[in-house]
Amino acid sequence: MTVEIIVVLSIVTLGFILFVTEALPIDVTAFTILGILLIAGLISPNDAIAGFSNPAVITIALLFVLSNAIQKTHVLEYLVVKINQLFNRSMGLGLTVYLLSIAVASAVVNNTAVVAIFIPITMRIAQSYRVSPSKVLIPLSYAAILGGTLTLVGTSTNLLVNSIFVKGDNQIPLGMFEFARYGAIQLVIGLAYILLLGNKLLPSRTVTSSLTKSFHMGGFLTEVKVLPDSPLVGKTCMQRGLNKNYDVTVLDILRGDKTITTNIRDTKLQAGDILFIRGALDNFLRLKEVEKVAMLTDQKLTHSELLRENNVLVECLLTDKSDLVGKSLKEVNFRRRFGCFVLAIRREGEIFRRKIAHVLLAAYDTLLVYGPREKIRALASTGDFIVMEEIDVTLRKQRFWWLSIVVILSIIALAAIGYITILKGTIIGVAILLVFGLITPNESYYAIRWQVIVLIAALIPLGQVIQTSGTADWVGTNLYNLMTRFPESIQPNIMLAVLYLITLIMTEVSSNAATAIIMTPIALTMAAKMGLDPRPFIFAICFAASSSFITPVGYQTNLMVYGPGGYKFTDYMRVGLPLSIALWITASFLIPLLWPFSPGAY
Repeated sequence: MTVEIIVVLSIVTLGFILFVTEALPIDVTAFTILGILLIAGLISPNDAIAGFSNPAVITIALLFVLSNAIQKTHVLEYLVVKINQLFNRSMGLGLTVYLLSIAVASAVVNNTAVVAIFIPITMRIAQSYRVSPSKVLIPLSYAAILGGTLTLVGTSTNLLVNSIFVKGDNQIPLGMFEFARYGAIQLVIGLAYILLLGNKLLPSRTVTSSLTKSFHMGGFLTEVKVLPDSPLVGKTCMQRGLNKNYDVTVLDILRGDKTITTNIRDTKLQAGDILFIRGALDNFLRLKEVEKVAMLTDQKLTHSELLRENNVLVECLLTDKSDLVGKSLKEVNFRRRFGCFVLAIRREGEIFRRKIAHVLLAAYDTLLVYGPREKIRALASTGDFIVMEEIDVTLRKQRFWWLSIVVILSIIALAAIGYITILKGTIIGVAILLVFGLITPNESYYAIRWQVIVLIAALIPLGQVIQTSGTADWVGTNLYNLMTRFPESIQPNIMLAVLYLITLIMTEVSSNAATAIIMTPIALTMAAKMGLDPRPFIFAICFAASSSFITPVGYQTNLMVYGPGGYKFTDYMRVGLPLSIALWITASFLIPLLWPFSPGAY
């Protein structure tokens, strides 16, 4: 092992730790790695910016724009809901058709966009079937993940791996629908598992009938002020039975400039005390009425505002594209900017011990928002929020509305037969949509998930360094030496299973893009050392990197449904682990049959 390899492995380890701990945003982590590579002299400045001109990165950015054009027409939700209505007499058949439709949609449109569209619709479908949203939201995410593995454009990981793959030894690019050979089998297994077994393992943690008309809100943090005429004055939390009677937890007491954090249940309360409490919405409201406390936000909500008939109460999911991420409600002056109040906030796995107005917001935080109906609708149109409310699924037939569908399907079809490349097709497609006004330049810029683009572009040089420094060869040699302990006839199968498992574990706790960039060079090196065709190993990396079911942080769609479903981290492990093991075993046997190890088979 050379000093250079030690340095590269140290950088990879540091990056992996930063991704896992989320000490920094993922794009900042990627840029940090890029900076370290430059300081260490492992890449030149030209190499550092090469990722931003990589065909895969440009293609992914343009696909975000095309997906947004499809979203504008509402054609996806219109078609899926109409198809589902044909089967709504049977819950089992209805959910099967619904999830299958989601998977197919995810094969041609970015699966993150698909989940963003269908979270509110899935909540409504849960209500129509009278089941808990927590029974159907993880299946929504899983169906979108499985559908994304059906085509080259279904997930950015496939495009990224293909880009790295074709750079070496003039390899034949991965076909548009070549993924479907195994992806279709994986989809059938996944949906069968979700519907037959996974559904029984999912919790029924939320209910579909509440003051928001759509779903119950549990686990929120809010703050209330003890009014002078409150029965709480002069009493303790235990004496008034706050936990027992209202099922809420008092986390802290703010009295003037002093925060009381210990012996809370035996502390006598005073008028003006602010209580930080965690619980469910209906319990907050009962507490407000009986104990005569005022619910607070960054500004006080008046009694007259609470009584306005036009005001509604909804849950809003903060998207990763919002400029509110990393800022507090007070900093952005939420009430003045949006004309609404944030009454409470929920972030799974974390208990806040500060005023809501001062909490720094994170992507996919769930906000309990109260305000005029028209303001709530405006929130949804900003793109900053996914609003969980009853929605009217209608097809927006603006001029040339059909063109976005024709464009994206034509790109996929022409790329599939090899007439054009994906990059060429997406450039022409976006140009057509811009010329015909189906999407504006500003909408195009906003549609691109820049965090994803920066993450991938900044990490591509790391993949190059892993190859040029000899790190991939060193790792490959050590893995190959381990393989020699097995009979020669099964060594390729064992190696594929090992690569799949390592990739699967890494993608569950880290970025799937980072995992693909690290593992693809190693897979190519292993294939070369063993004198085998690299294609089966490459497909193993693609499917493993895009098959994150065990944790909410492994794949963005899992994180998106985390809050609305009221899930716990362990829910994903309980449901996702058996599925991941089943797909690992299946892939280890079937991928070599679909893509033989024999050199020159393609």
